[in-house]
Amino acid sequence: MRAARLIRMVLLLQSRPSMTAAELARELEVSERTVARDVLSLSEAGVPVYADRGRAGGYRLIGGYRTRLTGLGRSEVEALFLSGVPAALRDMGLADAASAARLKVSAALLPELRDAADGAAQRFHLDAPAWYREPATPELLPAVADAVWDDRRVAARYRRKDTEVERELEPYGLVLKAGVWYLAARAGEDVRVYRIDRFTSVTLLDDRFTRDPDFDLPAFWAERAAQFARSILRDEVTVRLTPAGARQLRHVTDRAGADEALAAAGEPDEQGRITVTLPVESLDVAFSQLLGLGPEGEVLAPAALRERFAEAAARTYGLYRES
Repeated sequence: MRAARLIRMVLLLQSRPSMTAAELARELEVSERTVARDVLSLSEAGVPVYADRGRAGGYRLIGGYRTRLTGLGRSEVEALFLSGVPAALRDMGLADAASAARLKVSAALLPELRDAADGAAQRFHLDAPAWYREPATPELLPAVADAVWDDRRVAARYRRKDTEVERELEPYGLVLKAGVWYLAARAGEDVRVYRIDRFTSVTLLDDRFTRDPDFDLPAFWAERAAQFARSILRDEVTVRLTPAGARQLRHVTDRAGADEALAAAGEPDEQGRITVTLPVESLDVAFSQLLGLGPEGEVLAPAALRERFAEAAARTYGLYRES
């Protein structure tokens, strides 16, 4: 564990002009006293770490020192080669660049670790698209990816329902969600989400934009995804659930909505059943989803939905009685 921390310290100092003891302690999750001891150990091992004294001081590497990749263990190398998604890189036009990078990393590794790339590929494969969906690469994805990497503004035409709109965008990042590509881009003052397959034209402009240093793509996407999930739950139904139905609920409906409904449920009745108010996308969607509960769930309201379940139950009973 200490050896891994020392390697990480060297890599941190390689990536920055200098770092204070407090910064290193925070990154490495140790005390400043441990940082001082580790720096001494590195110096004794021949790593040229120099300490600048004073209030603005810190630690830095001298003499252009660069570590080789000989400090990587097998599990670290395998994780490194798993970090790319081949299909996504190919879609963005980066397959050749990724292949060249992997070759360079392989050449720098110790001989006994050079088979790690093949070992990792045979043990893990990411298939991003959902089942029963033929994956299709949007034709304009490579152009959008070029703009994202180069911080280039684009002029784009985008299908919105039955019309097309034209926008100048600052493309911040790409997201691949269940086989569908999305672009997070600033339009005016706001960062919005666009489906790549709805772009009808993308033209890279000559000017570049200044990226907001505080923009965090994973955090932005997580927030927007949660907002979207909440926005489509426009109706509510009241359901009485058996213990088995309560366990099944999150598997047949929106999981976040089911968890919230179950958390807000009152005490079970004398038969162990609970009554929940469940947010749903629509009554039609609720009907198709809650059918999966069978006799473990009873719709109480709205009345129109309860009548649909009563009719479906009667028809099902008729089918089985005849047989």
